[in-house]
Amino acid sequence: MRKTNHLLPRLAIFTIGLLVMSLGIDLMIISDFGASPWDVLHVGLFYQFGLSIGTWSIIVGLFILGSSALMMKEWPQFGAYLNMILIGIFIDMYMLLPFLTEPGSWIGKTIMFFIGMIIYAYGMGIYLSAQLGAGPRDSFMLAMQVKTGWKVANVRRFMEVAVLITGWLLGGPVFVGTIVFSVAAGTFIGLALPQCKKLTDTFLKNEKLKNLFNRNEIERGAS
Repeated sequence: MRKTNHLLPRLAIFTIGLLVMSLGIDLMIISDFGASPWDVLHVGLFYQFGLSIGTWSIIVGLFILGSSALMMKEWPQFGAYLNMILIGIFIDMYMLLPFLTEPGSWIGKTIMFFIGMIIYAYGMGIYLSAQLGAGPRDSFMLAMQVKTGWKVANVRRFMEVAVLITGWLLGGPVFVGTIVFSVAAGTFIGLALPQCKKLTDTFLKNEKLKNLFNRNEIERGAS
């Protein structure tokens, strides 16, 4: 019941989170300091077959959502599909911004990458706090965990290594930042998620009180 309350505010928070997270993804890619394993794959596919990075994010997401559905014999939550489509659109949207360019120095690349990773973590925290479902990759991870009986950490590690190797073979941007992301992203997300959840819960609580007040005003006016 909790997840269906205040659907429109939750959708707004969910979308804002994906907007923020997509900006973080683009900053890490553009920095040329390395990218997350999944984005190494998306960029590698872009290098080899064209289309766009965002389009490949959607295509890969669609493939793994379909795989999750086959393994679990049920359709993933609505939020997983919305996540897949919006992130792909937002990634390509940010790539069109002329002022987002690769820094000319290694210091600049490093700073851009770390800013991107922090933005990514908070974007993920915001969208997850809306509680409208996880993205395609997390849905696939959970399906794999159910089918294999492995620990979630081991499933996640296997997935990350597999897509990283595939992306690297396709020419994706593997560099120092890729290792940093793999080691540190979980810590950043772990710090961001409770903060974002607290803010979202406070916002939704205030929204509930405001709606209740407005409803009471309407009822008094009608009487």
